[in-house]
Amino acid sequence: MIDKIKIGGHFSIRSGYSGAARTALQMGAGAFQYFPKNPRSLTVKAFDARDAEICRQLCLNNHIMSVAHTPYPSNLASDPQSGDGQFQRVVESLRNDLEIAETCGSIGIVVHFGTNKTGSPLQSYQNIIQCINKVLANWQGQAKLLIENQAGDHGDLGMTLEEMVQIRKLCDSPQQIGFCLDTCHAFASGMWRGTQDDEFAVKAERLGFWEALSVVHLNDSRYPLHSRKDRHARVGQGYIGESGFRRLLQVDAIRNKPFILETASGADGTHKEDMELVRRWVES
Repeated sequence: MIDKIKIGGHFSIRSGYSGAARTALQMGAGAFQYFPKNPRSLTVKAFDARDAEICRQLCLNNHIMSVAHTPYPSNLASDPQSGDGQFQRVVESLRNDLEIAETCGSIGIVVHFGTNKTGSPLQSYQNIIQCINKVLANWQGQAKLLIENQAGDHGDLGMTLEEMVQIRKLCDSPQQIGFCLDTCHAFASGMWRGTQDDEFAVKAERLGFWEALSVVHLNDSRYPLHSRKDRHARVGQGYIGESGFRRLLQVDAIRNKPFILETASGADGTHKEDMELVRRWVES
């Protein structure tokens, strides 16, 4: 049903985590995403737990789902043997993000699959597993670590369903790991081919991807299929187009997940226009 669709945008925490939740409420959004701290830094944040609790209560009382997006330098494939301390900084930052998300009542923290810095894909996969295991060691919260697929603009990692599923399986706590599907990234990498794709949904089901899917970044693409460019467009205004999204939204495993729009706002300065557009696509 249309009232069960959870959709919203990425909102600022300039007025706190509770401020982001109020923005979602005012916009009529059923979901939203936020940066738990400075998106350009891995510095651990001493956050306002009272504000985070207000966010949690606002979301709970108004049936709104939230998700945190980790800072951009959060590279799961950082080399623990490099000696530069980056691996440990990533681990500590991600654990901090989990704690913030847990206090805010969020479903988890979205983190990009990882960028190969070693030259060896196999070593990068091992680094990713080691990083995730360390982040989730003794984690007792409900918030999950949500791995996001990549477009291919920073290398070959994270461009296939097989990688996503296999990494999760090989980690110590797969039940604490979920997936974030970014439609622009999937289209740019060729993981999903839009209206041309007859295999994606079936393959995702066979591999067990759907059962761990937690959130969808619903973004159109400014560039064509296989472009490997991470450039978002508003839904229906890029190369995926309305027909591509309509087809994807027929998949039950996607329709019941929260949708996050990571694109420019409409003429009114909000995402209301695109939110209503997606609701119509799902309803029809």
